[in-house]
Amino acid sequence: MTVCIDDPPTLRWTGTQVDIIDQTLLPGELKVVGLCSVDDVIDAISRLAIRGAPAIGACGAYGLVVALDEAAADTVTDAHQALDRAVNRIGNARPTAVNLSHAVNRVRDRAAAGATVAEVRALALAEADAVYHEDRAACDAIGRHGARELAAHRTLMTHCNAGRLATTGIGTALGVVYGKAREGQEVEVFAPETRPLLQGARLTAWELAAAGIPVTVIPDSSACGLLASGRI
Repeated sequence: MTVCIDDPPTLRWTGTQVDIIDQTLLPGELKVVGLCSVDDVIDAISRLAIRGAPAIGACGAYGLVVALDEAAADTVTDAHQALDRAVNRIGNARPTAVNLSHAVNRVRDRAAAGATVAEVRALALAEADAVYHEDRAACDAIGRHGARELAAHRTLMTHCNAGRLATTGIGTALGVVYGKAREGQEVEVFAPETRPLLQGARLTAWELAAAGIPVTVIPDSSACGLLASGRI
């Protein structure tokens, strides 16, 4: 089964800004917004326009490149200072997302080797790209291995949203669902609504439906009963 999950991608570096799906508007409206300043990146992370630790980490990583472009530094020292400020500001936008602090520090550390302003930016962008693509590869691996391990199981239940909206790839928990679909295995998903922000009802249901995978939203309070029934 061909599973299309990247139209549009959850986040994308355009060369000058980070384009993201504004997840606060789903499922009612699919809108891509551009983040072209450090303030934009912080606002998007803080208000959950982009969410999910891997996706936040990648967004923050590219946010450091945005910070360099915004600073328009004339010297290497100024460029490094701009990165330091951005690491502190962006890294604190969502303190509980470990991927975020790891990614921004990783980008800054790689860029520290730059001998010119152009090299600082090039190294920062290369490391941000690495953060992005490593997560995509990890999601694909989870999908492949999960599909093999759960090949005999048709009905799955996930909680919250751990799919393409939470990562740069096909997701972690939902990556297994997409992996099964790609392998031609039958699969359906029960998605608890996940109060109070309804990530299951709003986001998991939206992305699975968009991919053509059967999904049923259930009240959080029914999850235990469903598990006890043996249907999962």
